[in-house]
Amino acid sequence: MVWTPPKAANRLVRIAAAFSAAHNRPRFPIDVKALALDAGSIFQWSDPISEVKAASIPSFEGALFPDEGRRKWMLLYNDAIRSTGRVRFTQAHELGHYILHREHRQSFECSSDDMLDWSEEEKNLEGQADLFASYLLMPFDDFRDNTNCVCDLNVLGACANRYGVSLQAAILRWLSCTEEKAVILMSRDGFVNWAWSSKRAFECGAFFKTKQSPIELPKDSLAANMAVSADRVVRELAAGIWFPYAEKGLTITEMKVYSELYESTLTLLRLPRYAEVWKPREFVFRSE
Repeated sequence: MVWTPPKAANRLVRIAAAFSAAHNRPRFPIDVKALALDAGSIFQWSDPISEVKAASIPSFEGALFPDEGRRKWMLLYNDAIRSTGRVRFTQAHELGHYILHREHRQSFECSSDDMLDWSEEEKNLEGQADLFASYLLMPFDDFRDNTNCVCDLNVLGACANRYGVSLQAAILRWLSCTEEKAVILMSRDGFVNWAWSSKRAFECGAFFKTKQSPIELPKDSLAANMAVSADRVVRELAAGIWFPYAEKGLTITEMKVYSELYESTLTLLRLPRYAEVWKPREFVFRSE
């Protein structure tokens, strides 16, 4: 059987749920370490993960290494990670590599950037591992039930606590399944250095090409307002502040929170469902 990120994660989610019910334990957060150590027997493979432990692996969040004969694997996570949420996501990411990709590479060494690319592209192994981790830690049905309302940073923060993940991971999970037009940005020192858009936001032109170069924060944005360190309440502002080609009079909402862990500001932008912010020429081309 060919295992996709959702299929593999859902199998483990069912096993974890059954175990929790049988032993009268909380369903969340998921015990990734226990699942990793049992994964070989669950999938009936002869090369199990035999160890899950912290290690000094500078510049990497996590790693997955086989022994010399590829008879067993060791899952490692950086012992410098101070967040239990990041540790849990890193462990789940490496478990995803074990289940989905161990026959494609000799070993895996994953950076913090690899934890931020939730792509479904077949050749993007890091994106697939991230998707697996998100489906495992934040199962769709339960996540939907806990965000089936006006979704803001308070709601997503509660989800982060429920699933034992970072706020950033909870926001990305919401963006991966919402029908809303929304964008998350990470900024530092006045520049956006990473961003991710929901599918609907991307289709309407609401995205930022941070891989090419950092983007300066708009001076009138909430993110650039250094007098406000955190504002989980929705602020309404002109769409043109972030998207210069937006229709005049269009407004969007902006929320932000400072992350001491990443020493960065997380910003969430939400656009109206009817919004289009493409450059005029691009918009006409896409409409034909």
